[in-house]
Amino acid sequence: MDKQDSHHNKTLLPNQCGSSHSQIIDAPLPLVWSIIRQFDNPQAHKQFIKSCTIRAGDGGTAGSIREVTVSSGLPGSSSMERLDKLDDDKHVMNFSIVGGDHKLANYSSITTLHKEDEEEEKGVSRKTVVTQSYVVDVPAGSSKEDTCLFADTIVGCNLRSLAKVTEKMAGKKL
Repeated sequence: MDKQDSHHNKTLLPNQCGSSHSQIIDAPLPLVWSIIRQFDNPQAHKQFIKSCTIRAGDGGTAGSIREVTVSSGLPGSSSMERLDKLDDDKHVMNFSIVGGDHKLANYSSITTLHKEDEEEEKGVSRKTVVTQSYVVDVPAGSSKEDTCLFADTIVGCNLRSLAKVTEKMAGKKL
């Protein structure tokens, strides 16, 4: 079993959909994790977020709540999200959407990071594999396919944006 599989194997209820996406990033794991773990600053790598305000907690511990304002053009304008887990040793972050003016009810996302196996075998740890999976309720009047397509598009864009940001930062540090 892959090092991160246990985090990403979730049982879906009949009214839910979910998916898992991975992105290989040409940047060291500590750098990528330093960006991902910023629950209080998701706009650092998520292009659809305009702003973020911490509403409860410190933004770095489980139970913290953030309110994000999303870019125009997307369905909805804000989302309330709770940090469920932040494990700096295992590089695992889990958050849930707990409110907002959108249709992503009961959305839960887990993001894990690990060094790319091929690079690790060579004794080099330059590349990082980021895996993000999610589960979300399918809203009334929508299909599983449409709900997953929407969420998959956002997750994929966020992972590509994370790669662009961290690879640029890693290039400056070489």
